Amino acid sequence: MFRKDIDVNWLNRLGKNSAGEHLGIEFTEIGADYIIARMPVDHRTRQPFGILHGGASVLLAETLGSVAAACTLPEDKIPVGLEINANHLRSVKEGFVFGKVTPIHVGRTTQVWDIRITNEAGQPVCISRITIAVLDKKG
Repeated sequence: MFRKDIDVNWLNRLGKNSAGEHLGIEFTEIGADYIIARMPVDHRTRQPFGILHGGASVLLAETLGSVAAACTLPEDKIPVGLEINANHLRSVKEGFVFGKVTPIHVGRTTQVWDIRITNEAGQPVCISRITIAVLDKKG
């Protein structure tokens, strides 16, 4: 489903100089219909009470959904988020969280992606869904 010229190195280069890079998001795997990334739980991603900030989880989810959408599009199109929701299920104090994005709907003008974020033990931390609009790339 993804373009054949996409690999993990390309995904990580795409994230350079972005919010994802600032938070330490690293893409680790790309499969036929999924992408996995990890994000550290540290001073960049914790809230004042010492646990993973819900906004950081949403940033990981939106990064995964947008990048997955980009991997399905020709180079003259770009993905932009229309709506995202998230249910925060479990707190995390340290280590890494892992996000896995899979398609729900991949259309010509809109896409919907499911993102499951887990802790190092594989337990659910956050479940998210993002709707993407597909736009023409300008100039």
